[in-house]
Amino acid sequence: MDLLLLTANVGSLFDNLEGLQIIWLQEFYQAVSKFKPHFIAVHCQEIGGKDYSSGMVHVDTFVDDILSSKEMREYDRARVYLDKDFTAQDHFTALGSLYFLHESIQMIHQFDFKVQKYKEVLGKEIHTKHLETNSMIEKERFPQDFWPEFKWSRKGYIRTRWSLQDRIFDLVNIHLFHDASNLIAWKSPSIFPGNRRKALGHVLSRITDARYEKVPFLIFGDFNVRLDNKRVVETLCSTASVQTISNNDAEDVKKVVFQERDNGHRVLLRIESKTFDYFDQDVFRENNGKALLEFDKELATFTNEICELDIQFPPSYPYSEVNTEGTQYANTRCPAWCDRILMSPSAKEVVVKGKYVYDLMGPAVCMGDHKPVFLYFQITA
Repeated sequence: MDLLLLTANVGSLFDNLEGLQIIWLQEFYQAVSKFKPHFIAVHCQEIGGKDYSSGMVHVDTFVDDILSSKEMREYDRARVYLDKDFTAQDHFTALGSLYFLHESIQMIHQFDFKVQKYKEVLGKEIHTKHLETNSMIEKERFPQDFWPEFKWSRKGYIRTRWSLQDRIFDLVNIHLFHDASNLIAWKSPSIFPGNRRKALGHVLSRITDARYEKVPFLIFGDFNVRLDNKRVVETLCSTASVQTISNNDAEDVKKVVFQERDNGHRVLLRIESKTFDYFDQDVFRENNGKALLEFDKELATFTNEICELDIQFPPSYPYSEVNTEGTQYANTRCPAWCDRILMSPSAKEVVVKGKYVYDLMGPAVCMGDHKPVFLYFQITA
């Protein structure tokens, strides 16, 4: 049995309906055609876009296009959970979890968390209302004290449990907190990784607690994990001079500029709250950014609880949202592997038994500011 798991922050797609959605769907259908999976799980974050109050009206059309497309005609069963109600601020996460089952497979069941029994998956269902009480999922928006610096956040997770031909997995869609300012993130240790660790620890404790049987799990989404920016900057600008530009208050830093000491004092890097402009982006693409993986340490806290396949693709964020700049990073954040597919050690044992591929989707075309990340693998006997 072949599985395709995909995580995609789709916020850009609803800000650019014509160009990006068409390209994104083409790449998705190509992956389906290439791998011919029996089971597809698509975990989306930021459905409705960054301006969700106006973009949310387009989500149904996006999902309907997938369900009715000729490329998906052999997938005769589907379960779709879309957290669209942005007026319910205590619950809203803007997460979308979509699951598709190929007509050739049987014995697919989904767990009902309320009655604690598996139900056979038949037909196609789309759920958009009252998800917090839907017994087929577990959904939670993170408590506000996880992110005290901001008045409100739509970050959280959705969990489902599946029996796939007698193999049981939890599949968890997650969206963790971002770095609100490059100027703060550069002064590591900043507060942002701590916020993410607290939220991820909370999710891991929830999906492994005593309420239900413990099963292998895969948790995939936008973890927003970043490189250790301080060490990255020290490495990239080791011989540079540093100029700090402040607003009226000397403590209120507006900009940090790193310049070569000779060579006409060429600017190597400029950091502002929402700017990370390094003069040579090739360092993030060369050899898939492998040299930067040593600065990717945020998840090390959870080494005993979650693991990951080897990363052999470039940072998944932040890409340019200009349609013609498919491989270009935006000069907004230090590129990082924000989008990941993590798993319990017991799930990894299953994944690595057969053939598998862990990679970006759409590496050469514009997919929005996040490149989707996918895992294809086979469940063997």
